[in-house]
Amino acid sequence: MLIKGYDVGPLVAGESLLARPGFWSNYLLAMCSNGGCAERPVPEWFGEDGADVDALSEVLFDSERWPAFRVPAENGPGAVVVYRNLDGDCGTDYLLTHPGRSCVEQIASWDGDFSGTGLTWRELIRITDSPSLSAEGIQDTAIRFLLLLPLLTDPDVPEAASARLIAALVVVGAPQDTASITAEHLLAHLTKRSGHDLMWASPLSGS
Repeated sequence: MLIKGYDVGPLVAGESLLARPGFWSNYLLAMCSNGGCAERPVPEWFGEDGADVDALSEVLFDSERWPAFRVPAENGPGAVVVYRNLDGDCGTDYLLTHPGRSCVEQIASWDGDFSGTGLTWRELIRITDSPSLSAEGIQDTAIRFLLLLPLLTDPDVPEAASARLIAALVVVGAPQDTASITAEHLLAHLTKRSGHDLMWASPLSGS
């Protein structure tokens, strides 16, 4: 699999892994940490268990096959999420695809913490809710939303954000009785680290 502008490693299409038990804990559990909270995040919050998480992590972090998850969008920028499995430099890279451009643009990465340029809530929803049905990649809006959620760097999310996140978590298998606390932890982490300054230029603007 080739992605022009990201010639770093042996990419493979990762979309089939999204349905595997253990994926969402691998992807989002670390972001549920909310300093000082007495409740420790566990895979069961995502309807998974530790064995599932360990088994899938061996696939996700395979240095010879880097899973890439494509989030194509209709009439606007899309995204690709890549597990960067370099020896000694594992992390997740977030790429934007732009209409009319042949190369992707890397805007952020997760290496135990977030770095780079993220998206506002409005921009996140714009990509999430405009799947390109003619392109290869993920079409389900709940899965698109959760994959792009780590890019959220907006301290002023609307009141509807929590309900939307809870609904998406339930779609991917999170139990109804834990989905709300999982969403609370995720939003607390994401909004706490947020901080667009007034001169910030959105990656979706082409700036």
